[in-house]
Amino acid sequence: MADPLLVDRDGAVVTLTLNRPDALNALDVPLKLALRDAVEEIRTDHGVRAVVLAGAGRAFCVGQDLREHVESLGGPQPLSTVAEHYNPLVLAIARLDRPVVAAVRGMAAGAGASLAFLADLRVGGPKTAFLMAFANVGLAADTGASWTLPRLVGRAKATELLMLAEPVGAAEALRLGLLTRLVDDDEQARVGSDRGLWPDQARVGRGREHDAGRRPRGGGAGAGRLRRDRRPPQRHGRLRGQAEAGFRGPLSRGARRSQRIDRKSAI
Repeated sequence: MADPLLVDRDGAVVTLTLNRPDALNALDVPLKLALRDAVEEIRTDHGVRAVVLAGAGRAFCVGQDLREHVESLGGPQPLSTVAEHYNPLVLAIARLDRPVVAAVRGMAAGAGASLAFLADLRVGGPKTAFLMAFANVGLAADTGASWTLPRLVGRAKATELLMLAEPVGAAEALRLGLLTRLVDDDEQARVGSDRGLWPDQARVGRGREHDAGRRPRGGGAGAGRLRRDRRPPQRHGRLRGQAEAGFRGPLSRGARRSQRIDRKSAI
């Protein structure tokens, strides 16, 4: 049996590839556990400066393996996988103080789309599509989507995507901000390599090894530079703190200022 997750390291860049192509990389328990454990291992490996999340075959990930889900419906806790597997996986990615790039080839649906939304950058190709499929099977959004999606597209659009469960093609995804870049298939396959879209990112592994006290700077459009810095990564630190507090962490100064402006506008 093939490994459900492929881990490939090129210098300081680790690529995690969901490896169930015959099932369109649907998430079963072995894959969820393997991905969580790999992310946790990366978190303690200070030689890793960036992570690429990809899917084998023609789809990125179509979400929960529904065959496994149907089999679990007869058990005493049919939805226990959310608390046991998805939530720990979301927290592991949220705590990761390294930039994460999702190479979204083909369909990303349900929890698969949610995984992509957890990444700092999302690169798509001509056949990339997102589908918030939860409503189609009578479920509320999970895997962090109810937190990440409104922050990517705004509350109104997130509500539309979650309630109507209509697919979003590549061009529209780029316009909405679900994708960071839209490239052809050949360019997408090179994400994370020395010939990738952010060549400076690939070079970080060529120099001398950095000590454990240093961390890469993450977040935003400049994440590809990955400069060494003695200061902790501010964006990822805030995200990690909010995740550990159930996404109820203290608001940043910018968010507080925004709230004050909103209150003044409402008066």
